Amino acid sequence: MKFCRNIVRREFCPFLYHSPTWAQCRRLQRCLRALSTLDTDPRDKPRLRAVDLADKVQKEKLKTQIDPNPVSALQQRVTELRQLTRQLQNVHPNVLAKHLHRNVLYQDKDLVIINKPYGITVRDDSTTNSMSISSVLPVLSKLMDGMKVKTDSLLLPCLGLEKEVTGALLLARSLKAAEHIAYLHSHNQVQRKYWAVVVGVPVPGEGVIDIPIIEREVTGPQPHYKMSLSPLFRMKDGGDGLTKMRAHRQAQPAVTKYKVLDSSSGCSLVELEPLTDVKHQLRVHMALALACPILGDHKYSHRSKLAPQKLPERILKKLKLEQSKSRNLPLHLHSRELTVQQTSEINLTCSLPKYFFQTLGLLHLTFTDEKDK
Repeated sequence: MKFCRNIVRREFCPFLYHSPTWAQCRRLQRCLRALSTLDTDPRDKPRLRAVDLADKVQKEKLKTQIDPNPVSALQQRVTELRQLTRQLQNVHPNVLAKHLHRNVLYQDKDLVIINKPYGITVRDDSTTNSMSISSVLPVLSKLMDGMKVKTDSLLLPCLGLEKEVTGALLLARSLKAAEHIAYLHSHNQVQRKYWAVVVGVPVPGEGVIDIPIIEREVTGPQPHYKMSLSPLFRMKDGGDGLTKMRAHRQAQPAVTKYKVLDSSSGCSLVELEPLTDVKHQLRVHMALALACPILGDHKYSHRSKLAPQKLPERILKKLKLEQSKSRNLPLHLHSRELTVQQTSEINLTCSLPKYFFQTLGLLHLTFTDEKDK
């Protein structure tokens, strides 16, 4: 290697001071070609820096994340929502508490109302190890009172929301306040109104569903339990009227008021007001009583099996979604309005989550409230 360098130096230096001859040019060309073909000493190679290695790993990671198939905006948003849900379930309790603190909608000395995110359970679930809102309420209480202030105040969930339901969640700041809210709720002085995007158009457009609900076991390849209707009346065999049935002992009374706000593209935006508090009441009444399941409700879209919701081709086209991807659609049920009638009435409207608002736009569903527009 050093020998070739000496030759190049010896042959090249005369170029600087004298006109080169043809022979000198040829010798220099052969030396340069020989020098380029020689293997260099590994010790002469520049060392690989940590920054270069990190850039290389990052580029390879981005290549693996790129999906060769183009996806729609809704599919991308659904993917982001699933990732956010998994992140919220695995974050440190302090991080979730800070997220809830930023989403406090109302607070006074007795009550707190927060905007519940999607995919987080309100109370601890023994069947899963995922984080719940109840588990971080002590940290949230300290954040609201000030971390440096010693306080014994509590936060207790009064009226729960399902894991997949978003919107206004009511918390009490003491056991006495929680008991007071329970009293008001039992005397119909706490009203909750939900917004839901449903598949189909309910007929009539406004009414009351008064059908008891019972939990039953569904047999088959995948045995499971789900809530079902337990009606007090059925059609006569001749089809010329109704006959009364004996009420089931385990059935729970369930009453839901509903009103269609808008309908388009085979879907509807419906306002729901539960007058009772039964597990999965709104989902069961919409899917089984009105045959208009809530968009993203994969449990009650089928009566006797567990399977992803099957959407009509027209709706899939509007949502820019494939049927195989419909299993990832989130439940479009949002706790929109909360009213507590006490000495000073509390009436609060909770803004729609981003994925809900985007779905309304894709389906061309509109509403008169300008708050979210």
